Amino acid sequence: MNSFENSETEALSIEGSVENIVYRSGDNGYTVFELLLADAGAADSSRITCTAYLPEITEGEVLRLTGNFIMHPSYGRQFGASSALRSGPTTLPGMIKYLSSSIKGIGERTAMRITEKFGADIFNIIENHPDKLASVKGISLEKAIAISAQFSEQNSLRSVMMRLQEFGISPAFIQKIYKRYKEGSVEIIKKNPYLLADEIIGIGFKTADAIASRAGLDPASEFRVKAGIKYILREEAMNGHVYLEKNLLTSMASELMDISEEAAANGLMALQLERQVFQEPQDEHTAVYLNKYFYAESYTAKRLIELSQDAADISGKSFAADISSHEEQAGIELAPEQKTAVKEAMSSGVLVITGGPGTGKTTIINAIISLLKKRGLAIELAAPTGRAAKRMEEASGTEAKTIHRLIGMTGGEAGAAKPERDEENPVEADAVIIDESSMVDISLMYALLKAIPRGARLILAGDADQLPSVGPGNVLKDIINSGEIKVVKLTEIFRQSRESAIVMNAHRIKAGKRPVYNEDGRGFYILRRRTAEQVTEILAGLVRDRLPKYSGANPMTDIQVLTPMRKGGLGAGSLNSALQRALNPASPRKREKEYGGFVYREGDKVMQIKNNYSLAWEYTKPDGTRAEGSGIYNGDMGVITRIDDGAELLRVVFDGGRAVDYAYARLDELEPAYAITIHKSQGSEYRVVVIPLLGGPPLLMTRNLLYTAVTRAKELVVILGSEETLARMVDNNKEVNRFSALSYRLKRLRKLMGNG
Repeated sequence: MNSFENSETEALSIEGSVENIVYRSGDNGYTVFELLLADAGAADSSRITCTAYLPEITEGEVLRLTGNFIMHPSYGRQFGASSALRSGPTTLPGMIKYLSSSIKGIGERTAMRITEKFGADIFNIIENHPDKLASVKGISLEKAIAISAQFSEQNSLRSVMMRLQEFGISPAFIQKIYKRYKEGSVEIIKKNPYLLADEIIGIGFKTADAIASRAGLDPASEFRVKAGIKYILREEAMNGHVYLEKNLLTSMASELMDISEEAAANGLMALQLERQVFQEPQDEHTAVYLNKYFYAESYTAKRLIELSQDAADISGKSFAADISSHEEQAGIELAPEQKTAVKEAMSSGVLVITGGPGTGKTTIINAIISLLKKRGLAIELAAPTGRAAKRMEEASGTEAKTIHRLIGMTGGEAGAAKPERDEENPVEADAVIIDESSMVDISLMYALLKAIPRGARLILAGDADQLPSVGPGNVLKDIINSGEIKVVKLTEIFRQSRESAIVMNAHRIKAGKRPVYNEDGRGFYILRRRTAEQVTEILAGLVRDRLPKYSGANPMTDIQVLTPMRKGGLGAGSLNSALQRALNPASPRKREKEYGGFVYREGDKVMQIKNNYSLAWEYTKPDGTRAEGSGIYNGDMGVITRIDDGAELLRVVFDGGRAVDYAYARLDELEPAYAITIHKSQGSEYRVVVIPLLGGPPLLMTRNLLYTAVTRAKELVVILGSEETLARMVDNNKEVNRFSALSYRLKRLRKLMGNG
């Protein structure tokens, strides 16, 4: 061990000149380079491989790095730098290397001539006296001026980046800030660092607040108060709220920033005057919205009422005969409430069809499609996720798309997505049918409704008792509760479904009754365990060996572990590590990449956790031809097939064979998926579902969470844990109320627009 190596946790400092740039990422400035130590000990340790987010370093310059030594699984010992102080080269060989590697138009020979002529004064000559530089053989005055301008720009960049480090900003964010603000970066941060939270992806209020503190900004600054309020509204939107009540918001802002509620109210007023938020008096409170959610909710209500009034009744005198013809062709007999649903679809501009498992939603949708096609109408089918769309397509025999694809959502960065379809360029359809509508949040519903042409009919199918959308709003339930949109509620469970223990137990859970389990051959079991250690121990063997042997299910593609929690002993994080050891253990033949506290391995099951509309994919068709496209969406699952440290790429092959290459900088879009949260499973269906249950906070461990988990299974449910927890969840019918006003708006608009 060298003298500069201390403990794992204590930060170290090393200094030296950059000898060689091994790799540099153009996306985020991540750089691998060799550093020749200024004060090396033994000869074999004078050159060290280092990694840092330093996009502009060049060979020859001197760096003082702070960080720690790490052991890379493929490349061995490296120094991972968290910060760097930079200076120009101080030796003639360093100057030659620096000039020839960093200045366009200067090769090694020219660099040698310049250094021989000007010596240590070389950088002063280049920057301030380009006319003298022109006296060097091979350099014209025009070229000397260009070299001087390039050198000055690099110096400006260096100066800005070094000054930004003084504010505690990480090198990765420095790169983004400089790209956005250039020479004005330091001034922006001194004046209003909270702009970063609005304009730089990845920097939130808390990071900006820490920067502001280092910059000496007044904690009572209006910039800070306004940024804190927007931060609260954004965070609560992630918890499902479209707005917050004003009194609650000012109280939360006061607590977050340690300011008076009066100061928070003043900041709120300033935001309203700047049209960044909207305050609206409602029945018993004042609602405060981020503007985009106010417009989305208002437009959604208006458009639903308009569509409900615009479409013509096309049921016609032949309806009974058409239904009979469809029944004969499909070999089925529709129940009275199913026929009612089909009739309403023909006569209503907007229709909601809701019901639990086994109540025939798919049968109704197929009948609606048949009758719409018989009338020569163009139909589009869609669902919120790729898996739900695939199931819809398989069940109907008609192409189904994700809603994102239907409306042409494009743009990769968060908040930058723009649909190609809108009022000016609507979807070319006479009827749009959306399945799994409980998953649709207010933003997606807004984008969808903008793309539906006047006179078209909209049919929303879904189970209102499922968990609400991950995003803000409670759209399906609000529409139903408003009483202003036609709704058909399906209650009859059909004979074939009554034979399924999963379907029957789902309805028992929904009704507040205990499920019936451990009956031979019925597909619903509980394995009793008392501790998290016992559950984890049996879980691995259950998924790897016992369940595949019992059901013939593939543990990677057919079996899914669903857990209520992300963290803790039975959270998704811990369970993924345990299941990875069982299903995809480490091997010299499998390459790995550590990211976010998890060591990803070739062969791992992973999930995309955010919509990325521009992420490119390709796949090979059965006939050998290649197809390309873009768009990977939240909830899409795949398997890691290749990890390439040299190219810093990780390849995932998703369902359907779509192959995507992820730059290491984009790995925050993936999570391991041997175990996922129940919330993440919405819209998906698996042959076998395993649910570890041993306890948790009452606000989380609710009846509809359990109901959602159980209804994800087609053939087999195994609950692993305690009957007491299961019973408490069945009894706990409390739902966290979401602040949303779609129902309120629908009622108010219907009154204003008439009941026609």
